[in-house]
Amino acid sequence: MLTTFGFLTPTTAVVLLVVAVVIFGPGKLPELGKSLGRGIKEFRSATTDLENVESTKDLNKGSNNIVREGC
Repeated sequence: MLTTFGFLTPTTAVVLLVVAVVIFGPGKLPELGKSLGRGIKEFRSATTDLENVESTKDLNKGSNNIVREGC
């Protein structure tokens, strides 16, 4: 039995790869892959930065409540 990842079966992946080669050509695919990889990397770093900012805000908010209670 073939393993599926959501909607992407191995047969679908091969068909998509063939279509991509026909549309973009074999010389352009590595460049497209690099661009896609960079985009994903930037998205992940931006998401991580946003999560860090939110957690810092939560920590600061919690420390302000502690100070208020102590006064």
